[in-house]
Amino acid sequence: MPTWFCSRKLFLKVGLFDEGGKGVPEDLLFFYQLLRQGGRPFRVDQGLLVYRYHERAATHSVTEETIWKLRVDFLQERVLSQWENFTIWNAGKQGRKLYRCLSLTNQKKVKAFCDVDENKIQKSFYTYEESKQRPKPTVPIRHYKEATGPFIICVKLDMTGGVLEENLNSLQLKEGTDYFHFN
Repeated sequence: MPTWFCSRKLFLKVGLFDEGGKGVPEDLLFFYQLLRQGGRPFRVDQGLLVYRYHERAATHSVTEETIWKLRVDFLQERVLSQWENFTIWNAGKQGRKLYRCLSLTNQKKVKAFCDVDENKIQKSFYTYEESKQRPKPTVPIRHYKEATGPFIICVKLDMTGGVLEENLNSLQLKEGTDYFHFN
């Protein structure tokens, strides 16, 4: 379970949690506000605490769709607004879902999907069938070695046995500049 800490000084600068009630992801909202005010994350790849998880936890009142929408909105605000175009790394379910949830402006910035799955690559493009645009938008699908960044990575870390990480390393990309994880 990802966890974060901050100093009391920074906590007071950001302000209190949004105690909007059941279904409000106050910790995520607080974290995004912390980033907007200059807070910077530092990754620690070891367990520092044990997270208490129980069926009455407030976490269960927050829907997956609420979290997804907040994450997409923050990605568009903080990352995609700075980019002229980008590639979505994953032509599968999560990559396509991200594409469909982007604003029209950001959908137009997607120059391609990239993947390692030959079946997806052989299709050569994704058509957004539910789009109201005519003609319907199509986005090319390329092998990751033929794609160009920057990238939004829609693949969960530690789910590929290190293959994703090896592929990223082979391209000599820098996290936070050449790619961002959205997983």
